[in-house]
Amino acid sequence: MAKLDRLTRSVKDLCSLLEVFEKRGVALISVAESLDTGSAAGRLVITIMGAVSQWEREAIGERTRDAMRHKRSNGERVGNIAYGFRLAADRKQLEPDPHEQAVLAAIRELRSNRCTLRGIAAELNARGWRTRRASAWRLEHVARILSPPRRGRS
Repeated sequence: MAKLDRLTRSVKDLCSLLEVFEKRGVALISVAESLDTGSAAGRLVITIMGAVSQWEREAIGERTRDAMRHKRSNGERVGNIAYGFRLAADRKQLEPDPHEQAVLAAIRELRSNRCTLRGIAAELNARGWRTRRASAWRLEHVARILSPPRRGRS
């Protein structure tokens, strides 16, 4: 293995893997860290490095969560802009995007007429409309728009 943290950043997963390797008589060798689980010292150091990798992953997650919470509390936008809206001139507020609002209305109307997701995508393409990224509509795009937003996002 080239680098230990590319294998896993979970101590639990690392210990499970090391246990499986030991039962099968296989040693894990990390080239970058010059470690070998064939010895007690190697297993100790790899476990400690795994714990540090897990701590680092969790610390990054905590800092990211705290930064997002801070931005939200200051009224700043966090995350992707929902389809149907765009960033206003002040670069902070959202405003309706007229073209995307028309597409949303068409999607809702087609869906209320029992049109399938694939059928809706085909109809949007037939009208010459493209997604925000200028690609053809697919059922996945329509499904994402119709699904309720996930909690914890703004």
